[in-house]
This record gives sequence, structure tokens and C-alpha cells, in this order.
Amino acid sequence: MYLTQGLHRALQQRPGSPYTVFGDRTRTVRESADRVARLAAALRALGVAAGDRVAMLALNSDRFHEYLLATWWIGAVVNPVNIRWAPPEIRYSLEESDSRVLLVDDAFAAVAPMFADVLDVVIHCGERPAPDGMLAYEDLLTTHQPIEDSRTGGDTLAGIFYTGGTTGFPKGVMLSHANMITSALGSQAGGSFTVPGGRLLHAAPMFHLAALSAWTAQSLVGGTHVIIPMFEPVAVMQAIETHRADSGVLVPAMIQLVVDHPALDEHDLSDFRTVLYGASPIPASLLTRAMNAFPGAGFVQAFGMTELSPVATLLTAADHRDGTKLRSGGRAAPHAEVRIVDPEGREVPRGTVGEVVVRGGHVMLGYWDKPQETAQALRDGWMHTGDGAYMDEDGYVYIVDRLKDMIVSGGENVYSAEVENALAQHPSVAACAVIGVPDPEWGERVHAVVVLRSGCTASAEDLRAHAKNLIAGYKAPRSAEFVSELPLSPAGKILKRELRRPYWEGADRAVT
Repeated sequence: MYLTQGLHRALQQRPGSPYTVFGDRTRTVRESADRVARLAAALRALGVAAGDRVAMLALNSDRFHEYLLATWWIGAVVNPVNIRWAPPEIRYSLEESDSRVLLVDDAFAAVAPMFADVLDVVIHCGERPAPDGMLAYEDLLTTHQPIEDSRTGGDTLAGIFYTGGTTGFPKGVMLSHANMITSALGSQAGGSFTVPGGRLLHAAPMFHLAALSAWTAQSLVGGTHVIIPMFEPVAVMQAIETHRADSGVLVPAMIQLVVDHPALDEHDLSDFRTVLYGASPIPASLLTRAMNAFPGAGFVQAFGMTELSPVATLLTAADHRDGTKLRSGGRAAPHAEVRIVDPEGREVPRGTVGEVVVRGGHVMLGYWDKPQETAQALRDGWMHTGDGAYMDEDGYVYIVDRLKDMIVSGGENVYSAEVENALAQHPSVAACAVIGVPDPEWGERVHAVVVLRSGCTASAEDLRAHAKNLIAGYKAPRSAEFVSELPLSPAGKILKRELRRPYWEGADRAVT
């Protein structure tokens, strides 16, 4: 199969139906297919060949949707750039992947010149006139005739999706067409992922694989993509009410902002049928409020990672109604085999904590240009996730620790080592540890525990500002405490368990 396949099916069966809705702009399947084929022709004329990488740095839009399809139309590879990254991280992903063509919208046009030395072409895909030195998206479509789809698929590389790493730089996860389709169709089979023929709301950022997994599923089973530039509670409610969106990805932090919004009662959300969420379990109190806010919706939790395209387990709508497994991440999705293993790779007894490992057709091809990291992650056919968990007798997986010290803040993964590396470059910092602590808005917030150098001073605001110069703002610590020493194990390892304990005792999460 290939990722443009759903467009061909839709073109055959419902060419005049709405395919994308963005603001006051609705495009039919026929119109979208023509635009995709023209953009593909333009990319090819610009020198993009099969296997070349094409990057996009932009908010959600119908043009983001077209970029994905047009890149795959000519057998090229997408590189959707994280819009929350700092310029050094953006540069790293462009340079390492050798992405020579970049599409930017109005929100990011001003930063594109910073990467001119590593790019051949910048295409402006915003609503305003194209800045000097950039090609205008709509002009390219006007001046190029549609070309035939190459129908590239199977195990061919479809995208490089950069994910945060513990070394201070992200890793490029290589996913094939088959990887992404396997995850999407398996998830669809396992738990009412999207509504066939329905209207999928894109409020989560489309560069993120969680959003792209839902996009893939909806594209394959048919339907309309209702797109808003970015998450905002009122915009979500208006899109559901006005455009009758019936499913979408909303992480728990987003759900909370919607259900607690004072304008909630002013909008009819009854058409929404599936709320997809991940990143963390949803607290029972929030789930109750959310079920009241979305009275017609089933809730589905997906656990996974970018390397798994991204779904490994699903907690279905039926599981949510039952209510006895809400602290779990669900059971293995139809396309996945999941085990909990010890350090030697042996499956542990049920109820015993070990590492989550996964295998199946959705497991990544590897990390871009990182053979050693690939070999470490993919062992004996299994993807080693680095997440600690146990499995109960019914096959439900309970995540109890993040072996890589990952923090999930507002649905974004933050790796503590990356933040620690940034803080350590502050002249006043002698030692530091970064942990996740409870936050009513973000689920978890990045918190720094710092030992200052003798005779030096620094405030939490100073450290945050310093970190934001080196890493994305959402990764910078939102709070900090200053101590005389950090707790250490006999081997000299910082005991983050002890640092987390005061914050998580009594909270709706296991202390690890």
C-alpha cells in the first residue's frame, strides 16, 4: 500500500465531496487531487527526486495536507519540522536529513533566512505575499500541470520524524509507507480510531506523528479533514459545532482546557464521536467532566512512540466505559505484539515491572544516519521503548516509570538529559537534575533542581531564559528549586525518585 492510496479511492468514489476545510475555505476531493498533482510537478521541476527529503515548518493548514500527499506523489520523503523548536534544533534536523527544500507559512517565514545556507529552495505557503527570495506556493500550482502519481509505497521510506533525544539533539525516526499504514489501519480496527466517512478535526500539530496517524487512518477509510491552525479551546469548539467534526486527537492538557473553558456551555459538541488522546492517562475526575462535555463521544487512549508509527496499545472506548482499567495504557493493538521483559530480553511474569518491547509491521526502519542507536533500539526484532511497565493478567499495560526520564508536558515529550545539558552551560550551575512535577494545566511541567556554584547566584527566571536560548521554550524549566546537594546512589547516580517523591505523593500517578 501507499500513502496516496486513500486520495485515489476518494477521487473514484466521491470526487465532489469536501476533502479539506480550513477557515472559510473548503476544497473538494477533485480540487485537492488536482492541487496535489500540480504541487508534485512543481517539486519535481525544482529538482526533488524520489527519496529526497522535503521539509515543512508551518502551522496546520490545508496546504500542509497537500504537502504531505504531493511529496509522496513523487516518491520523496517528508520531514515535518517541530514548530516549537528553537532555531538550532530546526537547523540540525534540516542539515542532518539533507532537506534542501523547505515550505514555510506566514508564522515562520521570518526564520527561514536563518537556514538559507543549508537550503536550495524555500516555498512560501502562507496567505500573505511571498517574501523576497521565496517562491509563492500558489504560483507554483498555477504554472505547473498535474503529473501522474508514482504510487510509491511498501517499505520505501515515507518520512523522517525527529523526536527528542537524550544526547542533546533529536533523532530522525525513519518510517515507511507500510509502517504508517499498518499502525493506522491496526488502530482503526482496534478501537474506533476515526469515523469512516467522517470529519476529523486537526487541532493537534500536524507535524506530530499522533496527528499524522489519525490523518492517515481518516484518509484511508474516507472522510473530510477539518483543520484549524493550532489548538485553542474556542476554535476547537467552534470547529466541532460549525463543521460537525466528529473525531480528533486531543491530549489530556487540551481536553482539560476545553472542558474548563467558560464558553463550553455556549457550544454544541454532541456531534463529536471519538476523542483520541495519548501522552498520559487521563485522571478519573477529568474524564468525568470530559464525558459530560462530549456527551456523544467515546474516549480512546493510544500508547506508543514515534518509533512505532506511533501506536502500540489502545485503551478502547469500551474500556473507558467499564472504568476499571483507566490507569493503564490499554492492550496491544491488533497490529502490535507487546511484551514486558527483563534486561536480558526475557519476558517477565505478569505484574512484574520490566521494559516495554514491541514488534510488528509498524516498527521503524531505524534512526536516520545513526546505526549504533538503531542497533541498540532494535534488538532481536523487538523495539525497546525504554519505558518501564507491568502487564496484568488481562494483557493491560501499566506504565510505571520512564526509563529515559522523559517528561510529558502538554502532550510534548521532554527528555530531562537534554534540559540538563542546557542548564549545565549556565556559569552559575554546578549540578542539576530535571524532573517532571504535577501541573494543573500541562499535566506535568519541567522542574529543575539546581546546585549553584560557590559564590554564584541565579534565579529560576534566569535559568529559564538561558535554557530557551539553547532549546525549545516548552522544554525550558517552568520552575526551579535550589539545594546544597543532590541525592546520590552509592554508584554516584542522582536519585530522581527521591526528587520526585514530594511532588507526586498523593497525586494521581504512581511515584517511581
